[in-house]
Amino acid sequence: MFDVNQIQEMLPHRYPFLLVDRITEVKKGEFVRGYLNISITNAVFQGHFPGHPIYPGVLIIEGMAQTGAILPFTVEDKENLKDKVVYFMSIDKAKFRKPVRPGDRLEYRVFTIKHRGKIWHLKGEAFVDDELVAEAELKAMIVDK
Repeated sequence: MFDVNQIQEMLPHRYPFLLVDRITEVKKGEFVRGYLNISITNAVFQGHFPGHPIYPGVLIIEGMAQTGAILPFTVEDKENLKDKVVYFMSIDKAKFRKPVRPGDRLEYRVFTIKHRGKIWHLKGEAFVDDELVAEAELKAMIVDK
């Protein structure tokens, strides 16, 4: 649905902190699916952990949030959002179930729990090979840049 160039039109994040490579499915205002390819060339593996590379859980949560930040663009006119940014407000019920390693394709599935005005309450899940590796509830708000 959206390649990395289109994602960068919606999100302010850039390398090395853009943590979603592609959006593959969108259900307007309700659901978004995307992924990040986890490569050993990622600098984070120099320190997390040498000889035993594990993709950090906080980056998995951030990738979920970035994927979820696409949802407002599915219900609002992009022109209305060009001077806005989606800010993370809270993370609840985060669970990490399995390590993510180089070579994995980390798939994000983010669902809208509730949307009222500028506030979005989301349920995020992360999968590798259709196995749940992490989950969390996220809240975000659309604000002026």
